[in-house]
Amino acid sequence: MMDETATIPDIYGNSGNPGNTVKKRKKTTKTAEPSLQIDNFLIPGPLGVIPVRLYRPQGNAVLPVVLYFHGGGFISGSLNDADVPARFIARNSNVIVLSVGYSLAPAKPFPAAPEDAYTAMLWAIKNAASIKADASRLAVAGDDAGGNLATCLTLIARDRNAPPILAQALIGPMLDPSMTRLGDAKKLESDLTPQECAHCYGQYLPRSLQRLHPYAAPLESSRLGGLSPAFIATAEHDVLHVEAEKYAAALITVGVPVQVARFAGIKHASLPEHQPVLVEVADFLRRRLAITNDLNTSAFVSLEEKQNV
Repeated sequence: MMDETATIPDIYGNSGNPGNTVKKRKKTTKTAEPSLQIDNFLIPGPLGVIPVRLYRPQGNAVLPVVLYFHGGGFISGSLNDADVPARFIARNSNVIVLSVGYSLAPAKPFPAAPEDAYTAMLWAIKNAASIKADASRLAVAGDDAGGNLATCLTLIARDRNAPPILAQALIGPMLDPSMTRLGDAKKLESDLTPQECAHCYGQYLPRSLQRLHPYAAPLESSRLGGLSPAFIATAEHDVLHVEAEKYAAALITVGVPVQVARFAGIKHASLPEHQPVLVEVADFLRRRLAITNDLNTSAFVSLEEKQNV
């Protein structure tokens, strides 16, 4: 099913002025699958429009929102790279997923990407009624560089007194631009090398002092208290698993509830689409975003169905 003219307010049956919610654009691409409605559109951002993709389980229920940020080392990647985890989370956590195509370096270096992330969060809150979302139940998730943006967004939201983010799910996140906490690539048989990390950080953070900024380097922050409960997934054969697990320890030290899981036999690139990872992430988000008596409803697919996604 394709609709090249509908705006987001029209898609969800609202007659309000779309100029207050979505930047004017010529077309919206709309697709469907048995359990999800998927819409591509643009929202206004600090440096131009931000492409987003909204995944919504079929039906009219008001659902929580998860913002998802794709990987790509801050210099590459797109909404398509996040499609598998976004679909899985939407279906199996029974949430709306707003996947965000944030600014990429070197054309738009730090702080463009985290500001886009914050803008997307504010858009989701402001337009909750249009997309039938519960703005009081908001979470973030991401892989690789997207994991960095997800957790940094929890700091930004806290510091700017934005509505609370209830959960964060980080999949193989890049968290340490200083690169002092990387694992041994050779011993770990990692598919991601320190040289690749250095290249990405060099493009994203062209000024050395930026590598200590908490919105780029959460491990350098001395103010981690009060952040959202976290699930952190790491891969055995990944130089990033050391820093991610150190970040988990840092959060635990200041009292943030954390689940951390290292997946055996897995490399960095495989982690975002590794089914056991997605099952854990979806379950974590479902539980953290649930309201009373939500957990045992029939809205969620069975484990057998999950294995067929």
